Amino acid sequence: MINLPIGLPAELVPLSWLLGVWEGRGVVEYTIGEEQVRQEFGQRVSFSHDGMPYLNYSSHTWLLESGDETGSLGSEPLVAEAGYWRLARGQAAGDPGPGMLPAVGPRPFPTAESVEALRNESEGFDIQVSLVHPTGVNELYLGQVRSARIDLATDAVMRTAGAKEYAAATRLYGLVEGDLLWAWDIAALGQELRNHASGRLSRVD
Repeated sequence: MINLPIGLPAELVPLSWLLGVWEGRGVVEYTIGEEQVRQEFGQRVSFSHDGMPYLNYSSHTWLLESGDETGSLGSEPLVAEAGYWRLARGQAAGDPGPGMLPAVGPRPFPTAESVEALRNESEGFDIQVSLVHPTGVNELYLGQVRSARIDLATDAVMRTAGAKEYAAATRLYGLVEGDLLWAWDIAALGQELRNHASGRLSRVD
């Protein structure tokens, strides 16, 4: 059973099972030519909201020493990312923007009943996820949330001139026995889409 926080925007109800801080461990496995990279890592992920119809997301990872069974915060950071998760819909007069312009009129989809109008033919909800990496990569994912499972695929990837080659990705998230499981496939360094990393996280707050 998922307890909904007081003041949760109605549009976040389909994503509410993500809310909180999660921590655990995972493994990155990626083959480049004849070389296979394999490394275990610890991870801390946060999903929060500030009263607006999107989730704030951040992820921090760190390398684990061989034999580290605790997965505790290590001394060698690995990668980080941050972004926003929301239901996919057109912006209306009741949404703020562009820029700092305030909303005009009531907020769209103020109740769980009205959000049902956004349900897709697969009985889920289309979603958009924007992620920023400090290494010069920005990703826009499109996908859907259906019950406690999320499937995502990149619609666009932007890279700075100095970023490493990275072309596309898919991600899968699911709630299994109270834990957050995820998998991430990437097409990078001239290779087709292939397995990259996965993890299992437990809620810590």
